[in-house]
Amino acid sequence: MSEAGGFITARLLNGASGTPPVDIGREPAREAARRELSDPAYHQNDPSLLQRGLNKFWDWVGSLFDSASVATPGGPLGLVVIVVAVIALIAALWWRLGTPQRAATSGGTVFDDRPRSAGEHRTAAAAHAAARRWNEAVQEQMRAIVRSLEERALLDPRPGRTADEAAAEAGRPLPSHANRLHAAARAFDDVTYGGRTADEPTYIRLRDLDRDLERTKPALSDAIHGVAP
Repeated sequence: MSEAGGFITARLLNGASGTPPVDIGREPAREAARRELSDPAYHQNDPSLLQRGLNKFWDWVGSLFDSASVATPGGPLGLVVIVVAVIALIAALWWRLGTPQRAATSGGTVFDDRPRSAGEHRTAAAAHAAARRWNEAVQEQMRAIVRSLEERALLDPRPGRTADEAAAEAGRPLPSHANRLHAAARAFDDVTYGGRTADEPTYIRLRDLDRDLERTKPALSDAIHGVAP
């Protein structure tokens, strides 16, 4: 019998004022005990509703873990190894693929519906970079690269051109920068269609590529343009 139960029994047997015990029936005794236990004094040290909920939750987790450990080869140790392996796999996929916001594609076009010059795209890229909006800075810097190549007649102006297509076409008259052009196109696709987040070094690489392309003379030979000798 609990301490509270013993105290209640004592009060029922002895009376509240120390009078001789009174013989009462089971139901009246139960009702008297219920009224006695409703006294807040008996519940001062009871756990809170939140604590009781947490206790039930952890009891459930513990029972789930026990059930899984019984069904897993190697018992609890085997279950821990499996859990650690799954967490490591998820972390590796997260690091490799980035935040799963949108499926990565390479079919999106470089430009929107508003035509602007290369200088305007460069100005927009610099403004975004100053505000540390690296995604937008990378996008505008790639647009500046492609528009500049169109303005120099190294690319034919063509609506709907993708970043990959622009990099492949520009790599023919500018072979020394072909790899950097492809990397720039990939960075543009990652932040625009792949849900990735750009950073300052990515923007700087595209900005430096733009400047280097401006100083590079194209290799306009017949072989580059695919014309047989």
